[in-house]
Amino acid sequence: MLEFLDFEALRSIGLRAPILQQLNTLMLDPAVRLMRVVELQREHLLLHDGQALARGRLDHALIRLLDSGDDAVAVGDWVLGRPDPPLGWRVVDRLTPSTQLSRRTNDGRGSPQRQVLVANVDAALLVMGLDHDFNLRRLERYLALVRLAGIAAALVLTKADQAEPSLMARRIEQASGCVPEGTPVFALDGRDPASAAALAPWLVAGQTLVLLGSSGAGKSTLTNTLTGQALQYTGPVRDDDSRGRHTTTTRTLHRTPSGACIIDTPGLRALRLDVGDEQQLQQVFGDIARWATACRFRNCRHQEEPGCAVRAEVAPERVRNFHKLQREAKRDTLTALEKREVVSQWKARGRAAAQRIRAKRSG
Repeated sequence: MLEFLDFEALRSIGLRAPILQQLNTLMLDPAVRLMRVVELQREHLLLHDGQALARGRLDHALIRLLDSGDDAVAVGDWVLGRPDPPLGWRVVDRLTPSTQLSRRTNDGRGSPQRQVLVANVDAALLVMGLDHDFNLRRLERYLALVRLAGIAAALVLTKADQAEPSLMARRIEQASGCVPEGTPVFALDGRDPASAAALAPWLVAGQTLVLLGSSGAGKSTLTNTLTGQALQYTGPVRDDDSRGRHTTTTRTLHRTPSGACIIDTPGLRALRLDVGDEQQLQQVFGDIARWATACRFRNCRHQEEPGCAVRAEVAPERVRNFHKLQREAKRDTLTALEKREVVSQWKARGRAAAQRIRAKRSG
């Protein structure tokens, strides 16, 4: 198939070696085209072949195949399409992504469901405002999200033009202490063209970056600045909490003048990590994993045990957040029977507490 590809055009939308290696194993006719998913809509998706945008629809067989593996096509995926006039293109296959960012959502019946956010990204820019949006516990969740996916990250603190110098310095120090060692921290005005120069080392040709953060953090404003175009609509934030109004409603891939690709994303109202087990979570909290080896007990839970090095060396708020994420991960991996047992235990505890209260009142 390689002889039919326009490599220069495909590199301009982020074609990388892992995808090329997969293509070497395929034998397809010239009618099949390699394209990248740049946006998902309810009824169709937008595809790009490096030269032009086109509409497409997923083949039903591909949807069933991905559903069976708890998977889905996402913005950033590389797919194979066949001409399907007058609809445009029919997507018949999805190449295995080199990376995926995913979270757990509720399916409406109380069961967690995996949702793929983006695919084939090389790095993440974690965007957080220096205003009321600043939240270290939420930052820890986003850091865990990208580290679970094996993706490099940089922290971008926006609205530096609106922050008092003393407040900005304090929050930069707090954020720097929260991120893993070596993670770059930028404080900038997302509207200033100088932001593109500051982030230039991350905007290398062929790289794909995803912007992650809450609504109102300034992701779309930064996207417009980095692309040099007003591609994304931006709106005001509330004065009381600096939260936005979800002006960005879809994940969209854009190209920058430097040749990098950027995926702008809506703010996530809830971010439950897609974690397989508690040990996996501990590894992404590097400082906790490091100090855990110094605990007195090998099976220390870092709660009430004596001689816990983690509680002695790590900030209490961070340890509490780690325990909260652990509980979420455990709930998401429970079977239906185990969930019923947990509910029964909580009900029994509630009845016992009510009986103790009545006994005290009557006594």
